[in-house]
Amino acid sequence: MSARKTYRQHSRALLVLGLPLIGSHLAQMAIGITDNLMLGRYSVEALAAGTLGFSMSFVLFIVGSGFAFAVLPMVAGAMAEGDETQVRRVTRMGMWISVLFGLVAMAPMIWSEPLLLALGQQPEIAVLAAQYLSILAIGMAPNLVVMVLKNYLAALERTQFILWVTVVAAVINGVLNYALIFGNLGAPELGLRGAAIASVSMQIATMLVIAIYCARATPEHALFQRFWRFDSEGFARVFRLGWPIGLTNLAESGLFSATALMMGWIGALSLAAHGIAIQLASVTFMVHLGFSQAATVRVGNAMGRKDGAGLRMGAKVAVAISVGFASLTVAVYLAIPETLLGLFLDAGDPDRPAILVIGVGLLAMAALFQLVDGAQVIALGLLRGVQDTRVPMIHAAISYWLVGIPASYLFGIWLGWGGVGIWMGLVVGLACAAALLMQRFWTRGVARVPL
Repeated sequence: MSARKTYRQHSRALLVLGLPLIGSHLAQMAIGITDNLMLGRYSVEALAAGTLGFSMSFVLFIVGSGFAFAVLPMVAGAMAEGDETQVRRVTRMGMWISVLFGLVAMAPMIWSEPLLLALGQQPEIAVLAAQYLSILAIGMAPNLVVMVLKNYLAALERTQFILWVTVVAAVINGVLNYALIFGNLGAPELGLRGAAIASVSMQIATMLVIAIYCARATPEHALFQRFWRFDSEGFARVFRLGWPIGLTNLAESGLFSATALMMGWIGALSLAAHGIAIQLASVTFMVHLGFSQAATVRVGNAMGRKDGAGLRMGAKVAVAISVGFASLTVAVYLAIPETLLGLFLDAGDPDRPAILVIGVGLLAMAALFQLVDGAQVIALGLLRGVQDTRVPMIHAAISYWLVGIPASYLFGIWLGWGGVGIWMGLVVGLACAAALLMQRFWTRGVARVPL
């Protein structure tokens, strides 16, 4: 970011970088949404188990992706400094750590049924969710490598390829879901297992395609040349920056996974409604996440060039754009909740009316947390750009685990307000995080790059 740029120029730069990232995130989300759309038409039990299984796998994935997110500001800063050797070192070791984490994460996914039962889930749902997770485990390491390479390319501002490869993967995943869940196109009817097989197939294929592209499009970095060579210094740098990001992600995703578990205590219909509402909220969150990653790159570049004035202007633009989109989302959620929820349910499903009633209340609460959810993820992106991750991790843990989860239990379970009360706790936790993280960036983060 240059101090000579106007706010309009900063806005354009952020949008040019952020919009393809948003598109790729939405295409990635389309894989999960497609699963839920088709599973909802297959059976309520399959939808509930898929929601539960995805929530648990996402917790592991989002922790492991902390190392991929660490690659983003490190590569952006190294490129601004002209240090291409450092680009190769941190990206390669990011892949190393991701593969190791993915292999470790397979164990709790494969043997998840006892854990789900211990957490109070209904036995029939726990069995189905465990089957789903045992297949998803295969794709954990490839999916984390994809995240590293996407962040590497984003730092190089090569976001168009990320967008199109993810769109193609989402389309093919939809076709595979159609075939494997319902037994169409000559395939066997596999139900929930078919959805998992489709997702894993696309994760592996996407990893191979992006790896080939990186090898050919950026030969100067030689990412895969002597890939087996261990770089202790590069490994340590990525690990030091990445583990707090992973635990920050865990704190936030743990909040949402805890709400899924609480919904499971209420019943399958509440869990199914929660799954639909959380998918809709996740779609809008992907927009904020794309802008957050773009802000990380812009701030990382500014830090590498020691451009303090440009850093501050760009940060203000990122916050303003996020607030504008959040305001639009609030209006849509409040205007057409039943239309949005109905996309995920078969018109002839006898449980449809009950799920819609629950879901409308949840979307009303989702509208409330749009502003604070966007604010907290933008603040995290800005802080990561200046490579400040440890204190934000503490702020996130306090906000989500010591404030958000207890609030969800208090409102939803103890006071008996049901699903709406559980989601009210989400609002409280996200608001706390937004306040703490924004305060951290504007008082401490900007000080790392003086005017």
